[in-house]
Amino acid sequence: MKKNSNYLKSPDLLPISYSERNISAFGFSVIWVGMAIVLAAFAIGGAAIINLPLPIVILATLVGSVTIGIFMTIIGDIGVEHGLSFPVYMRAPFGTIGTHIPSIIRGVTAACWFGINTYFGSTAINGILNLLFGFDNWFICFLLFAAAQLINTSLGIKSIERFADLAAPVIIIISCWMYIALADNATGQGKDIWAWVESPVTGAAAFTAFMVVVMANMGFWSTLAADMPSLSRFFKAPKNERNWFKRNKTQLVGSIIVMPIVNTFMVVIGAVCYMAVSTADPVVALQEAANGFILGILLLMIVLAQWSTNTSANVIPAATIFSNVGGPKVPFWVGVIIAGIIGILAQPWSLFDILNSALLVIGGILTAIVGILFADYYLLRKRRVNVHDLYEVDGQFKYMKGFNWAGMIAWIIGGVIANLLPAYSSLVGFAVGAIVYYVLAKYWWFKKYPQAEIEEPSDEKYLGITVGRDWEIEVESEPVTVPKIVNEKL
Repeated sequence: MKKNSNYLKSPDLLPISYSERNISAFGFSVIWVGMAIVLAAFAIGGAAIINLPLPIVILATLVGSVTIGIFMTIIGDIGVEHGLSFPVYMRAPFGTIGTHIPSIIRGVTAACWFGINTYFGSTAINGILNLLFGFDNWFICFLLFAAAQLINTSLGIKSIERFADLAAPVIIIISCWMYIALADNATGQGKDIWAWVESPVTGAAAFTAFMVVVMANMGFWSTLAADMPSLSRFFKAPKNERNWFKRNKTQLVGSIIVMPIVNTFMVVIGAVCYMAVSTADPVVALQEAANGFILGILLLMIVLAQWSTNTSANVIPAATIFSNVGGPKVPFWVGVIIAGIIGILAQPWSLFDILNSALLVIGGILTAIVGILFADYYLLRKRRVNVHDLYEVDGQFKYMKGFNWAGMIAWIIGGVIANLLPAYSSLVGFAVGAIVYYVLAKYWWFKKYPQAEIEEPSDEKYLGITVGRDWEIEVESEPVTVPKIVNEKL
C-alpha cells in the first residue's frame, strides 16, 4: 500500500518552493542565449533562403519565434504559479497514467535533440582536435561530449546556469565573427546577401514558403513550449502578486525578447552559410570558409552552443519526464542517463537531413498538447489547481483507470488535423487541441469526474505564489498534508 500511495511522489517531481527559485530574468536570458544557438536554426535558414530573400526570412522567423515565445510564457505560468513540472501537471488533462504517453513522446523527442546537438558538437570537437593534434575520430568525441553534458546536467539547475553565464558572452562574440566571415565569403562570390535567392517564388507559393518558415521555427521550439513548466518552476517571482505580467517578468524577457532575437540571428547565419558554401551545416561550412586559429575559435562556438542548449532545453525535460514515469526509484540523475542512452541509440548522425520536415510534424503534435494545457489551466481551472491530488493515486485525477479521455481524444484529433495542414501545423495543432479539449472536458468528462477547483473555485485553496503559498507534499506518510500558506515577506 505504501508503494501504491507514493509512486507519484518522486522527490524530483515535488513542487518547487519559493526559496528554491534561483533563476532571475537576467539568468534566464543568459540561458536562452545558450539554448537558442543551435544547428537546427541553421538548417531552417539554409532551407528558407532557397525560395525567399533574407529580409522575408527574418520576418518569418521573428513571427514564428515571438508566437511560440508567447505560447511558452503562457504555459510556463504553471511552473511559476505552482512550482509544478510538465509531467506532473499533465496528470490533470491526461490522468495519472495517461500523462505518461504524451510525456514519453516529448521526452524521447528531447533525447533525440540531445543526440543531434551532441553529434554536431562532437564533429566540431573533432575538427578542433584535428587542427591542433591531427586527431580524427568523431565517434570518440561524441561519446566523451555526451558524458560531459550528462554529468553537467546531473549536478543540477544552478550548475547549468553557471555554465550558461560562462558560455553566453563567448557565444555572442563568436556568432558575430561567424556571420562576418560567411557574409564576406558570399559577397566575394558576387552575391548580395540581402537580395540573393536561389529559386525565388511569388504569389501563393511565396506565402506558403513564408508560413513554412514560421511553422518550422514554431515546431523547433514546440517541445520547450509544452515543457516550459519544468524550467519555469525555478524562476524567481514575487509572492502575492496578482498582476500576471509582473509575476511572469522573468519569462517575458527571456522567451519573447531574448529568444526571438538570438534565434533569428542563428537563422540568418544559416542562410548566409548556405549562400557562402551551398550547405547549412556550419561545421562543413566553416572548414571550407576558414582555417587555422579562426577556424578553431568558430568550431568552439559550435561546441559551447550545443552544450548549453542540450542541458537546459533537452536533457532536463527528458530526465524529468523519465523520472516521473519511473517514480521514486528513478531519481533525476537516472533520468539524465536514460535520456543520454536514447539520444545515442537514435543514431543522430542520420537525422539532420530530414530535420525541417520533421519539425512540421513535431510542431503539430506538440502544440496540440500546448493547446490542451492552455484550455485546462486557463479556461477551465482558471489557474486554480488541486495540487495535492496530483500526487494521489486515488485522487480526482485518477479519472477512468488513470486516463482523462477528453485529453487523449483532443490530442489525437489536434495532432492529425495539424499534420493535414503542414504549412500551418503549429497554429492548427494549438487551436484544435484547445477547442476540442475544452468542449469534451467541460460538457462531458468533468461532468463524469468533477474537479474540486472548478466546482468550488477558491483562490486561497487552489492558487500558489499569487496568494503566497508554497505547496507541501508529504512523501513518507498518508495522507498528504494540506498545502499551507507561507507568510514570508519578499
